[in-house]
Amino acid sequence: MQLELRGITKRFGSLVANDHIDLTVEPGEIHCLLGENGAGKSTLMNVLYGLYQADEGEILLDGQVQRFAGPGDAMEAGIGMVHQHFMLIPVFTVAENVMLGHESTGFAGKLDVAGARAKVREISDRFGFHVDPDALVGDLPVGVQQRVEIIKALSRDAKVLVFDEPTAVLTPQETDELMGIMRQLKESGTAIVFITHKLREVREVADRITVIRLGKVVGEAQPTATNAELASLMVGRSVELTVQKEPATPGAPAFVVQNLTVLDARGQKLVDDVSFDVKAGEILAIAGVQGNGQTELTEAILGLQPHVTGQIRLDGRDLRGLAVRKVLGAGVGFVPEDRKEDGLVAEFTIAENLMLDRTAGETPFVKSGNLQLRHLTEFAKEKVREFDIRTQSIETHAGRLSGGNQQKVVLARELSRKLRLFVAAQPTRGLDVGSIEFVHTRIVETRDAGIPVIVVSTELDEVVALADRIAVMYRGGIVGIVPGDTPRDVLGLMMAGEHPAGVGSAA
Repeated sequence: MQLELRGITKRFGSLVANDHIDLTVEPGEIHCLLGENGAGKSTLMNVLYGLYQADEGEILLDGQVQRFAGPGDAMEAGIGMVHQHFMLIPVFTVAENVMLGHESTGFAGKLDVAGARAKVREISDRFGFHVDPDALVGDLPVGVQQRVEIIKALSRDAKVLVFDEPTAVLTPQETDELMGIMRQLKESGTAIVFITHKLREVREVADRITVIRLGKVVGEAQPTATNAELASLMVGRSVELTVQKEPATPGAPAFVVQNLTVLDARGQKLVDDVSFDVKAGEILAIAGVQGNGQTELTEAILGLQPHVTGQIRLDGRDLRGLAVRKVLGAGVGFVPEDRKEDGLVAEFTIAENLMLDRTAGETPFVKSGNLQLRHLTEFAKEKVREFDIRTQSIETHAGRLSGGNQQKVVLARELSRKLRLFVAAQPTRGLDVGSIEFVHTRIVETRDAGIPVIVVSTELDEVVALADRIAVMYRGGIVGIVPGDTPRDVLGLMMAGEHPAGVGSAA
């Protein structure tokens, strides 16, 4: 099925999110929609999917003009969408999620769950997904949950499939698997719109590339274009794709973890006897495949894990057992890996979210127990400019921002505090190349100010670019701590639990 968008325009008040956009996607083609956060990519796809109504323009399928009053109409016409943040119900099984909204019934009006199971198995076998139709979605890894979203779309005979930032929450291995799935879908004749800002992924799978900037199509490119060319089209200027930093001049160990063990409610070890230190003025990157204890380690540092033994010391003060507010008050800045669940309050404004984590008596925002709105407004406007948060107003609710702009709000809040330690888990997840350049620069500046920095990332490119030393985690333990210039293939082996011969410790 051929998809054609003609002159699509979508306005939100004075903001023109899409400005007369034209786009054509052929059957059996992967057409990449590339652009910065807030460029209008997701808005355009929400118009296509019937979530928004265009102010101007037309949607055509195989040359026929379509009118979608909602997503149901779009699905009926053969359009499926895999959202960045999954639209699944955790307490339902895979089969129940797949049939939700399209329930069929059998004898005496009973739901045909068996038919849904068979459908899941058929699609799963066809594409090698290995998804159990009876598994609870909440128990599945993120990569498998995404496959469930794809099965949902294919079960409704989607001929046009939209992937909206599909790799933002995936590990490198899961990303590679998704690329293979997209190629299979292409070979089956599906027309694919792939929304992303990750240049490596674009060049790996795209047949054609359309670049959107500030709501307008600013050019088309071939996958043979260089990263620098694509980045320049996206941002409208040349972008430094490598991290510029001088060699670290670390001081004494400022943050020390000794024999740290974290248990779950059943007594199973999530973090197993981990010890490391971070010196003042250095970046320690923690690498590993998602799910090997990194999340629980950072949560233990913040005081979010209840069953912790060992020592966690900052500037000689033991933080273990302290309440989260006291840990933050000790000067710990924290960027959580899940910004929607742990980093923001979606119903709060941008300005209000920038105030979170502040101590009750902190000036100039609080005086005699009263919030100083003038200072908060000035501060919020300054941070919106400094971090290039794309929004109409500081009064916009954080939940209405794009994922990348939500991440910028979290970073702006944490990096504007007086820090003694900065812990950033997946700090550039969901960000575009221009924003990544900015965030990496700020992280290096934090290091150069003499602050110890911990960066937890599943992106090896990011780990290698930022780290002065690298600790690799596997099954809750640290396989080894190595220099920041350790080759990627060696790091890959360590992430699989091996410590290659000849690789020394950088402890």
